[in-house]
Amino acid sequence: MSILASLARAYYRLPNAAPFGYSSEKIGVLISLNVDGSVAHVIDLRDGQITPQMDVPRAEKRASGIASNFLWDKTAYALGITGGDGKRTAREHAAFKERHLAALAGADDAGLAAFRAFLGQWTPEQFTAPVWPDDMKDQNVAFCFEPERRDGIRLHDRAAAKALWARVSAEGEKSQCVCLVTGEPAPVARLHPSIKGVWGAQSSGASIVSFNQESFTSYGHEQGDNAPVSEAATFAYTTALNIFLERDSGHRIQIGDASTVFWADAAQADLAREAESIFGALHGAEAFGGQSGIDEKTEAAKIGTRLAAIRNGQRLAQIAPELTEDVRFHVLALAPNAARLSIRFYFEDDFGRLVENYQRFLDHVRIEPPPRDGYPPLWRYLAETAMLGKRENVPPNLAGEWMRAILSGGRYPMTLLANVLMRIKADKQVNALRAGILKALLIRNFNKGAPMALDTGNGDKGYILGRLFAAYEQVQSAALGSKVNATIKDKYYGSASSTPRKVFALLDKGSANHLSKVGKTSPGYRVNLEKQIGEIMALMTPGDAPYPASLSAEEQALFGLGYYHQRSEFFRSKKDDATTNEGIAK
Repeated sequence: MSILASLARAYYRLPNAAPFGYSSEKIGVLISLNVDGSVAHVIDLRDGQITPQMDVPRAEKRASGIASNFLWDKTAYALGITGGDGKRTAREHAAFKERHLAALAGADDAGLAAFRAFLGQWTPEQFTAPVWPDDMKDQNVAFCFEPERRDGIRLHDRAAAKALWARVSAEGEKSQCVCLVTGEPAPVARLHPSIKGVWGAQSSGASIVSFNQESFTSYGHEQGDNAPVSEAATFAYTTALNIFLERDSGHRIQIGDASTVFWADAAQADLAREAESIFGALHGAEAFGGQSGIDEKTEAAKIGTRLAAIRNGQRLAQIAPELTEDVRFHVLALAPNAARLSIRFYFEDDFGRLVENYQRFLDHVRIEPPPRDGYPPLWRYLAETAMLGKRENVPPNLAGEWMRAILSGGRYPMTLLANVLMRIKADKQVNALRAGILKALLIRNFNKGAPMALDTGNGDKGYILGRLFAAYEQVQSAALGSKVNATIKDKYYGSASSTPRKVFALLDKGSANHLSKVGKTSPGYRVNLEKQIGEIMALMTPGDAPYPASLSAEEQALFGLGYYHQRSEFFRSKKDDATTNEGIAK
């Protein structure tokens, strides 16, 4: 199923989606009109920084032109007032009045007649405090009829207004073609509504489908005729996507620069909802909720139980067989690209296969000792590839390529390895997340049996040297204490992990001096350290002496993994010794 077709299908199971011809917009101010068109009340709908959404006649696609929305708009259009430079505000307000006075010319509905009277008598000079607060400038405003205000009925909700909007929106010559989404003949959408909420894209929205230059056209077709999609299908797919992209929608995660949305397709709505909840929880999305008729506490408990079982490696066919083949799952990643959106990737498969692939990912990144917070979401791993650990510094294509590999079970991008090694050399930190990434890359891309915990019998060259480097660091710490301006890790990790021959001879000599100092205060501990170093070096084959001139990227990954395991073992042993001594003292 194509992206547009699957999104259009998802629209029809959304419980609170706007009806055809309408869109959900942020409306900050409601203007209530008396029968004679005078203003009865100006009501601020905002709650602090939160502006409520309202289903209104769909927004016009303006780009840089002037086009009025119907029965609502920002104050520059509706009232001729703006907080900006106002260079074209007069023309925008004139367009708003012209459109509505023409459409309302024959209207005999009391509410529409009141609005027509308002437009006839309103002037921007009437916008003065305290009735018209200054901070409502450039807010979207809607209107209501005062006798219906307390009932929550807006002007565009009235039956006469809906009928008028249906007629107005259908005006104009519209070509009919076979819709690429539905396969049925229908009026073709000339312009597709904007997609909003993509991180880094224009705040006014951007397009997935657009043809705005002659070089993009084919056989003389203009705009939407180049890829005919019916107005109904266009409305459905853009409405669904905009809902999924909303903050806290339960269908969105941010993976690097890619705003990633997901949805399930199933014959039963509860199965689709459960699959989406599990996927969102696995990947760190906001909790899925807000569905009418659902006991959220019971639902959360059920999802938590199944989530724990999945993370423990149980097959989905055993946990929830109804989700394995009866649910089709979709994941779409979008990235900004000027006025258009780039599709980083699109994934579609059975939910059961997706869960199996994710369990493989969990198994590959599992490391001992584990991260402090258990099962970090993918963005936490990606932050380890970025300068200063900031999401905005994640390499642009890396996030999408890695996410696609996780979902599909394919090979990880080699840029992932390059970036992790680069960050380790730059900030000298080999933590659980980075070690997990290195382990996963070794298993998935190099078919290496990378160990989860310390493997004292592992004979891989890089792994041995990483362990040895950790041992030398421990010797230095034992001799000089932890308050050293620059440890050997700070000075030599980068060169030791890539060109060991240049460094390890120097480390051998420095270690001998440090061991001598340790022996003066803790002879037994010196013997243990010497024994540890001897056991590690005994794993080297004769061909490794002197140390290899260089290590490949694969061997550098093993170096980092060996270093992490051995260093963690030293910390564990020290902690165990402290606990034992504390028990003896008691």
